[in-house]
Amino acid sequence: MHPLLRAAADRRLGIFTTVDARRAGYGSDEIRHLLRSGTWRRLRRGVHVSTEDLDRAVARGRGHWLEALAVQVALGRPQAALSHLTACRLWGLPIPRDADPIIRLTDPTHTRTGRGYRVTCGPLDDDEIRTGGPLRVTSPARTLVDCAREGPLQDAVIAMDRALLIKRLTVAELATAAARAARWAGGPRALRAVSLADGRAESPLETRGRLRILGAALPPFDLQREIWVDGRMVAVADLWFDDAAVMVEFDGEVEYTDPWRDPGRVLWDEKRREDTVRALDVGVVRVVSADLGGGWPALEARLRHLTSGPGPARRRFTTVPRTEGRVRAG
Repeated sequence: MHPLLRAAADRRLGIFTTVDARRAGYGSDEIRHLLRSGTWRRLRRGVHVSTEDLDRAVARGRGHWLEALAVQVALGRPQAALSHLTACRLWGLPIPRDADPIIRLTDPTHTRTGRGYRVTCGPLDDDEIRTGGPLRVTSPARTLVDCAREGPLQDAVIAMDRALLIKRLTVAELATAAARAARWAGGPRALRAVSLADGRAESPLETRGRLRILGAALPPFDLQREIWVDGRMVAVADLWFDDAAVMVEFDGEVEYTDPWRDPGRVLWDEKRREDTVRALDVGVVRVVSADLGGGWPALEARLRHLTSGPGPARRRFTTVPRTEGRVRAG
């Protein structure tokens, strides 16, 4: 690749335009040959990438970045910003597996729909825009509010919880963005999602479980409560019913599929820790994903039974609340 074209591509994550190629001395016949041979790949009309750069981006999990940027470049709308679920992906926040892969943008004065993209007309203040190299993206707070205005409540809260956990934004920033959008279409939905968000949730399963338990109107609970005995922390409850001394652990698969940890050892350590906690007359409930689906009636009944009475009269342990969740490895 000619150095001039290489420089143009490097400014856009590997993407270049037909105009860039011609400026570097490539003629129309040569451009067509490079595309037909597979040396270059056409992403959008007049927007290309070398196959080598494309493969490298896909291997790094950035294929969506190229798709989004290609649309942005092809549209030629410098005032527009990538937004909604597209921005959520770019910010590294969780989205539903079955989410529509369409590229979303927001433009202050323009609406348009095309192959694989949609531009929504909407206000964009300067403080709602972030730029990273060639990418122009809505801020995390604006992104999450836009997603909450359109999508399911649970999906919105999962993304908000994660963003707060990894400190992509603050509670105040999220609340401010939701308040600004309160009168927009779907604004009340976003406000509801923000009211339920909690950055102490350490996994989507914890968020799902918390919302399900809230909906069941069980007794009040706290998140991420440390259990201490004789100056030693013996466990951390993902969710804690203090009056009844009942801890809930949300059991994801990451810890068991971690290639650096022996699954048998993990299970043994979990059992020993659980036995230690139970010996303190603490109720322990382990929750897996299936419990929040078809298994919910049985789980709800068990939680209601365990939390219906007081905990031990004499507590041989103390609990310490965590103000922040901790990002789990894996």
